[in-house]
Amino acid sequence: MAGGVNRKISAASARAHTRKSRQSSSFRLPSGMFKKILVVLLMGFLAWAYQAIQSPPPKICGSPDGPPVTASRIKLSDGRHLAYKEHGIPKDRAKYKIVYVHGFDSCRHDVVVATSLSPEIVEELGIYIVSFDRPGYGESDPNPKRTVKSIPLDIEELADQLGLGSKFYVIGFSMGGQVIWSCLKYIPHRLAGATLIAPVVNYWWPSFPANLSKEAYYQQFRQDQWTLRVAHYTPWLTYWWNTQKWFPASSVAEHSTDILSHQDKELMLTKLSKRKEYMAQVRQQGEFESIHRDLMIGFGTWEFDPMDLKNPFPNNEGSVHLWHGDEDAMVPVSLQRYIAQQLPWIQYHEVPGAGHLFPYAEGRTDAIIKALLTGEK
Repeated sequence: MAGGVNRKISAASARAHTRKSRQSSSFRLPSGMFKKILVVLLMGFLAWAYQAIQSPPPKICGSPDGPPVTASRIKLSDGRHLAYKEHGIPKDRAKYKIVYVHGFDSCRHDVVVATSLSPEIVEELGIYIVSFDRPGYGESDPNPKRTVKSIPLDIEELADQLGLGSKFYVIGFSMGGQVIWSCLKYIPHRLAGATLIAPVVNYWWPSFPANLSKEAYYQQFRQDQWTLRVAHYTPWLTYWWNTQKWFPASSVAEHSTDILSHQDKELMLTKLSKRKEYMAQVRQQGEFESIHRDLMIGFGTWEFDPMDLKNPFPNNEGSVHLWHGDEDAMVPVSLQRYIAQQLPWIQYHEVPGAGHLFPYAEGRTDAIIKALLTGEK
């Protein structure tokens, strides 16, 4: 019989053959190539992440690319410059000499105890006040090695170079008030007296009862809670967190008025409008070495607990005062009350109906100064 042999192919065999053909024709990366692509992608992500968390170098005043030097400055022992501004009567005639420490996102021009103090009291008591730009602010050189201890030592050098004598007074407002704790720790022998005005607290100071600090911490806006968490637990992410656009960062750094009390908002309009004239100078050397480092130091792990401090004036040769408003929405009054209980040698003044900016209210600075210098209540 002529002709080929006919074979019948089953449907199942046909489908299996089709699958095999499709599988054999599909493109496959060699396993080694796939791993290399993953490594390249990972390296690219890490490079991007590293760049994102790196702060730009500061624009140091007086450098070729930096702002000009316009302020009076001293040169510190480590080579940095500290800018300062003098107020009141000349220091050679002064009976009382005060070093003033400004707050967060501020500078030497923000010196409420000079700008709001009655001229009559300045002359009557003989008051000299010097304010200075804290490192990285205004025209003071940044201090990348800044610690809780370093600013009190800067203050001591400033006082010595200006000839303020063996003892002087210190007053600090807000974040500057927090610095006064460090002065009481590291240079108590140089102090004639000290005043903390609405001082910022560190929620991680060990002596705070956990329930009290937790309750106060959660009174803040959520964005501020996260900002402080980052500054405390992962300070190397502080620059990235405060410059990224995905989540809101510090409401204080953004100058949000939502965190202010009713009184604070009124004072902003009537007493602080002149800040616009010099606000550009505050962060002119860069945000990282000014406001970001403030967050990292102020809310980092401290070398000491303020509530372990001893009375620097056991023989009543001086005094320490703490002033706070009971409607302060930025720094919870509950924590200041606890501090005052733990340190009975501090004269605690709680101002009813007052917010964070209460020292700008009419007559308030006069009372603060008189209490410190003359003991008037």
